[in-house]
Amino acid sequence: MEEPAPGRELAAALAVARRRATRDGDGQTDTAHLLHALLEADPAVRDAVPGGPHQVARLLGYLVQRAIGYGLRWKGAVEESGAPPVPPGTAPGWSPAAAGALRLARARARTRGAAALTGPDVLGALVADPRCRAVDVLRRAGADTAALAVRLEEIQGPAPAECASRP
Repeated sequence: MEEPAPGRELAAALAVARRRATRDGDGQTDTAHLLHALLEADPAVRDAVPGGPHQVARLLGYLVQRAIGYGLRWKGAVEESGAPPVPPGTAPGWSPAAAGALRLARARARTRGAAALTGPDVLGALVADPRCRAVDVLRRAGADTAALAVRLEEIQGPAPAECASRP
């Protein structure tokens, strides 16, 4: 089967995440940039978040604060979450955790037999890495990451074994 390509919403979100990282002066696009862009650009991602619009607004509030204080502790630091090594040929500019999440998202899409990679695929891969910055943001905003993982499974079916949450 051919490797799933990003769908329209996801392609837009990936571009926004890269621009946001560049604008913020970050050397790499990390999982928090990715989460922020997914929440802004993809209605299917917003719909997947337990707690509905109130929780999405809270998450976006935390993410907006990133540039003015919340994320300053991450400035200049590479996001290393324990994600699997980044395969050769991965597009430069992504943190190891973000590149790993994109790789796992492709596995999620392949498992579904999908031709297109979607925002919920990426969100599921982010949630599977409990040490990534995106999960830190989700937890600080009061999001239940276990409930989010269950919700994504309800929407998309079970995640492949390689997408299981890492310790």
